[in-house]
Amino acid sequence: MEFMHELLEHIIDLAVIIFEFTGVMVIFVTGLIGLVNYIRKDPQTRLKIANGFATGLEFKLGGEILRTVLLRSINEIIIVGSIIVLRAALSLMIFWEIKHEETHIKELKEEEIHLAEIAREDTLREDLNRWEQMLHKATEPVVVKDDQSKT
Repeated sequence: MEFMHELLEHIIDLAVIIFEFTGVMVIFVTGLIGLVNYIRKDPQTRLKIANGFATGLEFKLGGEILRTVLLRSINEIIIVGSIIVLRAALSLMIFWEIKHEETHIKELKEEEIHLAEIAREDTLREDLNRWEQMLHKATEPVVVKDDQSKT
């Protein structure tokens, strides 16, 4: 039984390290990509960074949850519980930011579509006016002047 307990501890320790490392790498890579997107003036930079950070925090939160399996004292439980609460609060704030940014981007796209429709309508009006003028000129009666005098 002691062997199984030690094996479980090693497996959980390894899993925690993998989850923590993955979370750190996701956050690090997201930061680098975010910097590149910021330099390129990508309008969705904030949204991409928020999504990447949220994903990284989820990995780190998973590591903390796994760590709770091995806790033995109330002090350890309080410390890890506090870390979990803080990371969950950060995740909620990031998800709120994502939702806010997605709404903002959606509003901008709707405004862009509306302006494009207005521009298209203006172009159609101009085309219609030109066609009406051409049609009006084409239907005007042709007056032929006779230069020869009749005798």
